[in-house]
Amino acid sequence: MSGKPERRRNVAKAIFADEIGLQFGIYGDFRLWSAYQPIFAPQGRVLRAVAVEGLIEPRRIAQPVAPSIFFDGVPAADRLFVETMCRMLHLGNYRNLGVEGLSLFFNYNPMINDHLGRALAEIRLMTRHLGELELEPSLLVCEITEQAADDRVLTSLVREMRRDGIRIAIDDFGTGHSTEARINLLAPDIVKIDGAWFGELCRHAAAERFFRPLVAMLHERGAKVLVEGIEQAQHLRVALEGGVDLLQGFYLARPALAGTIFREEPLSVDTLLGADNVVPLHQRR
Repeated sequence: MSGKPERRRNVAKAIFADEIGLQFGIYGDFRLWSAYQPIFAPQGRVLRAVAVEGLIEPRRIAQPVAPSIFFDGVPAADRLFVETMCRMLHLGNYRNLGVEGLSLFFNYNPMINDHLGRALAEIRLMTRHLGELELEPSLLVCEITEQAADDRVLTSLVREMRRDGIRIAIDDFGTGHSTEARINLLAPDIVKIDGAWFGELCRHAAAERFFRPLVAMLHERGAKVLVEGIEQAQHLRVALEGGVDLLQGFYLARPALAGTIFREEPLSVDTLLGADNVVPLHQRR
């Protein structure tokens, strides 16, 4: 992507609300709806929901479309517009969860907007909207995706968000550009272990022995560790024995559309570890 800022488009004009106040976006033939996947923290022998990750469910003629198919089909010139729309939908629909105090994780791809001035303006615009949405910046966690990006742009964006009180997570650690070097550069509050990478690790008999030092290393750098892609009891076992702080995956809870009832009941670790059913790994969204 070139360093030139792209033409401005008004995202607000592409966002609408249905009869009960749920916001959705319109892009071409698609309607974009917010879904939220719970993120759990182990507390004794239970897992409690402490956060959600905002995800998009695209629909065309009322039929769900795989997010990967939708996003892969967005032209490069429209990607910033679509990503900004998705982020605003997640922020606007957060209140419809009906649960107080949950952190909200949202994705930020540093390659979609690598023009520093425009990227900083976009972040400042978002934080100004938080007051209107009655959202505390401290509830937000920005996930930096595992893309190559200019270090100067990344450090400036992270500094700006931290100044506003937004926490920083590095996504997909273990793959691509989410490396120790990026951790040293950005000093994230949270590191998300890539689910596919973790699933492969769990195939090894000594997975716990290999995983525990990695978690300890990340803790020493001041980061909490979140494992995504928990798809079966073995994944949960390795993650818990490794001492992780946060857990996410279809085995624990699937994403639910905004406006559906959020289940606040804690999950029993003993029940989850005693179950023997295996859920196959799903393609990334």
